[in-house]
Amino acid sequence: MAIPVKLEVFEGPLDLLLHLIDKNKVDIYDIPIVEITEQYLDYIRQMETRDMNVMSEFLVMAATLIDIKCRMLLPREVDEEGEEEDPRAELVQKLLEYKLYKYMSLELRDLQVDAAKNMYREQKLPPEVAMYSYPVNYEELIGDMTLNRLHEIFKFIVRRQEDKIDPIRSQYGNIEKEEIDMEAKTLYVEAYAREHRIFSFRKLLERQAGKMEVIVTFLIILELMKTGKIVISQETIFDDILITSRMCAEESSTDTEADFVRSV
Repeated sequence: MAIPVKLEVFEGPLDLLLHLIDKNKVDIYDIPIVEITEQYLDYIRQMETRDMNVMSEFLVMAATLIDIKCRMLLPREVDEEGEEEDPRAELVQKLLEYKLYKYMSLELRDLQVDAAKNMYREQKLPPEVAMYSYPVNYEELIGDMTLNRLHEIFKFIVRRQEDKIDPIRSQYGNIEKEEIDMEAKTLYVEAYAREHRIFSFRKLLERQAGKMEVIVTFLIILELMKTGKIVISQETIFDDILITSRMCAEESSTDTEADFVRSV
């Protein structure tokens, strides 16, 4: 008959290693890796679980212990400072961190248990006490405040609000969008070009009523230049631009467009 063996439940491979170190009463900084590895593998062989996630964690640690065991048999590696590297150093660091977190969790659990033993009575006041309100002495509350004093405070607040108003920006009106008929403006510029044949670009812009008309006129000049209806020239930089019209002047259309220019 098989002898039943009851194994202790551990939260993970590091928990099992700490148990084996405490059980063998060895120094965590000088772990007898051969002995600990054999005991760890014995525990793995006796484990009966179908949870592969749990088993994989313990098997990974078993492979790590075997790797450290093999590296302990080889000559020690030397670091940049000329000191021998201990293959157990990384494992020791993980064990120390796990031990710290484990003790902290135990401490928090004890605090939770102690806090669960404290019972507090709910505060219950008699209805007459709960509905009681302190009497208000209105004369003491108002003090030396009078209607004249309140009026002075009101005027002071209004005066402060007026001081915050920008005297310049407050005079600004609403900025309205200028409506310009693009087709009519194009006819105007073409008629002007046919009538004058050669004219100054600056004088043409000076005839415009507003900023938006100047921009629209400039765009129309660019379009006429692109289509070859006008030619521009400039003798020197920053000098006035001369525009020469290449549009054919028909008598019938010229008179009508000239009248349109004069009317505009």
